[in-house]
Amino acid sequence: MAELIAFIGVGNMGNPMVENLIKSGKKVRVHDVSKKMQERAKEKKFDIANNIDDLLKDNISTVITMLPAGKNSREVYLGKDGIINKVSKDCLLIDCSTIDIKTSIEIGTKAKEKEIKMIDAPVSGGVMGAKNATLTFLVGGSKEAFDLAKPLLEIMGKNIFHAGELGCGNGAKICNNLALGISMIGASEALMLAKRLNIDIKKVHEIMKNASGNSWPISVYPPLPGLKDGVPSNNKYRPGFSAGMMNKDLKLAIESAKEVKANTPLGSKANDIYSKFCEEGNSNKDFSAISKVVGGDAWDYEIED
Repeated sequence: MAELIAFIGVGNMGNPMVENLIKSGKKVRVHDVSKKMQERAKEKKFDIANNIDDLLKDNISTVITMLPAGKNSREVYLGKDGIINKVSKDCLLIDCSTIDIKTSIEIGTKAKEKEIKMIDAPVSGGVMGAKNATLTFLVGGSKEAFDLAKPLLEIMGKNIFHAGELGCGNGAKICNNLALGISMIGASEALMLAKRLNIDIKKVHEIMKNASGNSWPISVYPPLPGLKDGVPSNNKYRPGFSAGMMNKDLKLAIESAKEVKANTPLGSKANDIYSKFCEEGNSNKDFSAISKVVGGDAWDYEIED
């Protein structure tokens, strides 16, 4: 009998991740509390469970979760119907959610007490990475658990990193997105300045890609349309990776920095900028739409309502 993977959370990221697992020949059963996500899963003809007990009714080899926040992961793993009390010692647990380090360690510690192997494995690469199976996985957990999980992660991603012990995956992800949030604002400021100076933005973009001002938002994910095909700025800023999710990750970074007394002045400013952007109703737009904030009256690009 083929090994069965239980996948919880089939939203914008989880849905294509499941699709890639199935394409590789894996048997997957999914669950999501959102009716909308359930309908999308039905359209893909996924095997859908109505509840956790239904999801875990057979001999599950692996549980993968892709959830919005720490409270969701805690509830799924440790709540009243928590899966840690429902799976066998042979079941591998993989939480791909980006959550606070404390909650990640708390869940992992409870799993360890039950002699269940678990990793935290948040991802980088957004919806495009999930669809193209080019995600980067940042993994925290024992070497043994990492080695068990790696073949599955390689189906869904391109770069798999073992960052350290449990919680280090989320720690690395928080650090990465702190830099990403800051650099996206910087890229937006530079390109919008070029526009105000009446310099051809395409020429400035090409120069920056080949000069010291290059960054991931410049070369891979430019915040203004017309610079690169297939990115959210060329699709009315449909996410991608939403501004709301970036705002969440920046808050996690600032909270973590406070706990260890790290100085993050640019991170704090970026957090303030994204918080205001989301409060103004932009949470569901791609995070690169932050260019609207720095663009001011020079910002004249089409954005989805």
